[in-house]
Amino acid sequence: MSRPEIHVTLAPELRLFVNSELRRERAPVTIDTSSSLGHVVESLGVPLTEAGTLLVDGRAVPVSHVPFAGESVEVCAVVRPQQVPGAPLRFLLDVHLGTLARRLRLLGVDAAYESEDIGDPALAALSAAERRVLLSRDRGLLRRREIWAGAYVYSDRPDEQLRDVLGRFAPVLAPWTRCTACNGRLADAEKDTVAERLEHGTRRTYDVFAQCTACGRVYWRGAHHARLEAIVEDAVREFGGSAA
Repeated sequence: MSRPEIHVTLAPELRLFVNSELRRERAPVTIDTSSSLGHVVESLGVPLTEAGTLLVDGRAVPVSHVPFAGESVEVCAVVRPQQVPGAPLRFLLDVHLGTLARRLRLLGVDAAYESEDIGDPALAALSAAERRVLLSRDRGLLRRREIWAGAYVYSDRPDEQLRDVLGRFAPVLAPWTRCTACNGRLADAEKDTVAERLEHGTRRTYDVFAQCTACGRVYWRGAHHARLEAIVEDAVREFGGSAA
């Protein structure tokens, strides 16, 4: 006796998550008639964080819908920019996304990041406790039910990762306002008040400084400023905000 099937069509953006047999239109998928459609989608390899509207025979259904044999299911991609209701938009990045975290902070985006691997349960719990969107390239992590919200980072290249996150969530950009080391807020600092933290050459060469109100780190427009400024200007040009 044949097992019941549904026919699934995935949005092109989602097909990288599944094997080649499921990348075609109306691919047959065996069901057990008791699992939810959300469970079926995840079992194919697609994180629910990446699934937008679910259509069954052309009508929108919740992830809790239990599919029946013969139904046609369309899994749409998330609509961009994606709205995350219920909390200020802020992020939590896993241990593999340190460069992305620093670039988001450079743009003034609230991006928490743990340089040590604290483990998936702790990350998911932190996402829920602080209501942060968890960014990761780990599909297993994004399947944890306790996360507040999540998003898969599609590229392994920092430039593309940044464009992906900015394009998906459209956060307000406020460059040069956050500490890239700890995510704290920056404030203007008088040279005399930070002098003891500076090397002699820096004290002699620079006069304009900012300091993190959380960790005390001091910033100035040093040798790497031109490279950082290019990152800021490119982001502001494409996604809005002020580069000043």
